[in-house]
Amino acid sequence: MNEIYERLEKAFKCIREKTDFVPQVALVLGSGLGGFADEIDIECSIDYSEIDGFPISTVAGHKGRFVLGRLGGVKVVCMQGRVHYYEGYRMDEVVMPIRLMGLMGAKTLFLTNAAGGINESFRVGDFMLIRDHISTFVPNVLIGQNIDELGVRFPDMTDIYNTSLREIIKEEAKKLSIELREGVYVQLTGPSYESPAEIKMLGVLGADAVGMSTVCEALAANHMEMDICAISCISNMAAGIAKHPLTHKEVQETADRVAGQFKALVKASVQAIAKA
Repeated sequence: MNEIYERLEKAFKCIREKTDFVPQVALVLGSGLGGFADEIDIECSIDYSEIDGFPISTVAGHKGRFVLGRLGGVKVVCMQGRVHYYEGYRMDEVVMPIRLMGLMGAKTLFLTNAAGGINESFRVGDFMLIRDHISTFVPNVLIGQNIDELGVRFPDMTDIYNTSLREIIKEEAKKLSIELREGVYVQLTGPSYESPAEIKMLGVLGADAVGMSTVCEALAANHMEMDICAISCISNMAAGIAKHPLTHKEVQETADRVAGQFKALVKASVQAIAKA
């Protein structure tokens, strides 16, 4: 058996010893957005440290636990804090939580993140619906022996951020009078913020926003044939566009400022997706 899948099975067994909950939708909450878990009618929570072989989040603002429960009647599993490649984990460890949520039964993955704005028409605090991504700058999580139990060797990437789900989210944003941008997200490794020259390059390549997560998670979920959607909170304008030094504090402050709108949009979207 594939070594990665073996570790995954052990972690899944550990979860099943604690709960038999089967979610419809999996949620990943990005930097400063973990407060959304307060919206969930919690049935149980599992700290990452309680799961055999599970990577632990070390980033400020990331609690580091799975929250399982109901969001407006929809059964969800919520990843309150993610792990990142820059923390020193292997890429298969970074996406282990995504694969576990898929094994729990989630058919839809809703990703969120805090991102730097590259598109100069964006403003700090905007939400950007991800329609596509650029993954060239991080290792592909599927490199190595294919895990046949999870998916095919060469998965298609034509519609990785499901068009139907994007239309649902756009409709819910309209109902809530929330302006929703749409664009291309690029993942870099971090943990340093990008240089002005790098941002200029990414803009030429067609990126609208940049961050240090999400793409690898979408790749892993797509491999498992989950339906994927994703929203970035534009927490700061990227280097060379912003006229001041970038800090993680700014990311968290922006996320806190727009938390109300974010919660409303995600909750309404999850409920609409579950009914579709």
